[in-house]
Amino acid sequence: MAMTRREWLKWMSVAAGGAALGHAFPRAADRPPNIVMILCDDLGWNDVSFTGRPAWRTPNLDRLAAQGTVYTRWYTAAPICAPSRACLLTGRYTIHNGVTTNGADLPASEVTIARALKDRGYATALVGKWHRGGGNWVHPLDRGFDQTYGYLTAREAWEHFPKTLWRGKTEEPASGFSSDILSGEAIQFIDRNRTRPFFLYLAYIEPHLKIEAPPEDVARFKGKFEEKDPANPLNATYAAMITRLDAGVGRVMAALDRAGLADNTLVVFTSDNGATFEVGNQGTANFHDSNYPFAGQKRTLNEGGIRMPALARWPGRVPAGKKSAAVIHMTDLFPTFLAAAGAQPDPAWQVDGRNTLEALEGKAQPPDRTLFWEWRAEGNYEWLAAMRGDLKLLSINGATFLYDVARDPAERRNVFAEYPEMYRRLQAEVKEWMATARPGLEQKAVGRKQ
Repeated sequence: MAMTRREWLKWMSVAAGGAALGHAFPRAADRPPNIVMILCDDLGWNDVSFTGRPAWRTPNLDRLAAQGTVYTRWYTAAPICAPSRACLLTGRYTIHNGVTTNGADLPASEVTIARALKDRGYATALVGKWHRGGGNWVHPLDRGFDQTYGYLTAREAWEHFPKTLWRGKTEEPASGFSSDILSGEAIQFIDRNRTRPFFLYLAYIEPHLKIEAPPEDVARFKGKFEEKDPANPLNATYAAMITRLDAGVGRVMAALDRAGLADNTLVVFTSDNGATFEVGNQGTANFHDSNYPFAGQKRTLNEGGIRMPALARWPGRVPAGKKSAAVIHMTDLFPTFLAAAGAQPDPAWQVDGRNTLEALEGKAQPPDRTLFWEWRAEGNYEWLAAMRGDLKLLSINGATFLYDVARDPAERRNVFAEYPEMYRRLQAEVKEWMATARPGLEQKAVGRKQ
């Protein structure tokens, strides 16, 4: 059970004194839980075997799924990298945290989950992709992370064989495959902080472009798939990227086991948005039908753009070997992680997400609410969506549709005529939601003539 505030304050006092005297912190079972947030980049629903991928196995993720719960209605908060990550970090919608485009930076006024947990005595680390935008951006070390290692910019995070990576604010040489490098760094962080609670945000860049993987992994899949150019087996390489990522996750989980921390660690695994069929992907996610059975892709608000493969493991708290249809939104992780740590968000932070800890534990359903999305950038189009229960309103350049995404996950059948009251209600609610945007974001549509 989570500590009471009095128990927490007593623990903090003992821990602070023990640290000053060089004594060990309380044993793992008596501390607030460690939290490991594993986020992939452009990983589609159908890219991992715990959701049904038949062409390759992800055994380490399968093992995690067997030890925890798979969530079949888990939604990211935006269909592209920077906005999605900003929502995860702040627990706030894009129109509230100010990051509605890939080139936007998280305003300095926004409080991150790293800052909130750091203030609760957690060691905090970002390992992997930060994804800064442009302008006067704020470094993750100044956003609540004690240490950072990896890629700072979106362009750097295209490189799966990086020549340099950033340790804090210093660029240093790097060699090897990205998921191997980042997994090794994550393991070092776990080993260094095994005697205190920690928050590890492990943001892998797989399977985002470029399409490249270690040759020995590609060789395992060579000839297994049809290729446009057999001399350049891109479809085999895509599979190799994901299975190498899975191996990295396995190494990190083994480190938790060795440190005796697995039973007191909440692990969450998911993706920032759906797989992409864009030019840089070179047709690989398209060939593998990475978002099956959903329509859409990255940069769309169809299920394929925002419904993610996801699991959570916390032995004794999150049920093992289960599937849950509880509707979880990425903004929920901020208050949920705080709840696991025995705290709650400051009302001044105006967090949009809800504490869904009991839903993760299988004890209750998430609160009844309407969820919202917007995507109005990088083109002359505007996507809006609102979902309540199984019914989802989707608006594309003003054309609106209503789908029952539980019965029709491919979004083929418009059911607005069957549910006219909900159709009108969601239209009104999304309009009201848009009116709550930060000043300057209400009607902004980058690339659209005003």
